[in-house]
Amino acid sequence: MNTRFLSTIALGLAASTMTLAAHAAEIKNIVIVHGALADGSGWRKTSEILEKDGFKVSIVQEPITSLADDVAAANRVLDLQDGPSLLVGHSYGGMVITEAGNRPDVAGLVYVAAFQPDKGESLISLASSKPAGGMNIRETKDGQYLYLDPAAFAADFAADLPKEEADFLARSQVFASKAAFTAKAGDPAWRKKKSWVVVASDDRSINPALERDMAKRAGSDVTEIKASHAVFASQPEKVAAVIEKAAKDAGK
Repeated sequence: MNTRFLSTIALGLAASTMTLAAHAAEIKNIVIVHGALADGSGWRKTSEILEKDGFKVSIVQEPITSLADDVAAANRVLDLQDGPSLLVGHSYGGMVITEAGNRPDVAGLVYVAAFQPDKGESLISLASSKPAGGMNIRETKDGQYLYLDPAAFAADFAADLPKEEADFLARSQVFASKAAFTAKAGDPAWRKKKSWVVVASDDRSINPALERDMAKRAGSDVTEIKASHAVFASQPEKVAAVIEKAAKDAGK
């Protein structure tokens, strides 16, 4: 094989590599999975910031009937994307993105005040390992679903939001099935893909120490924000900045 032919192959491979790298860096799809108790509408301010900065944002409105149902809901939204996506999960949404993130078209994972399970762990087992400041979760009369006592919602979930907003979230909260909270996670996507974590330092729904421990275990890039569990709504600019950084870095 002559030198000229080898040089041609090398140049072709270099060009292909550069094209792939450029494409990988262009992660413009942001898919957000909300947590339990508050639906995706609370992400409006963060979404608007991301859209203004050139990202395409989709929000998964999962039913929270089971972990499998919620992963399926995330997959349906991911199927609509053109190109790679960054998955963002809040609270229970972290359980969902840990499973759905195994798809090859998911470039990275962002956990926002979220559970970040390893294989075999459930939301309940993680939450019980380091109890949170608020202990006001209640069962529905049928014993199948869980909700946060509306009288404690503001203090436990959204202490840094205006009272009217916190009160509305309390009245419109999405109940979570016990089945979703007790389901065990499968192989975690964060073992194979880059992950970023927002720790809400004033969180009373998930113990901030647990958020830090899970992030350390996963080797995640961590940003601490002084905020309640509803950090996505109370600090949208800071949360959007973490997501934008992750989208940029995931393509490297």
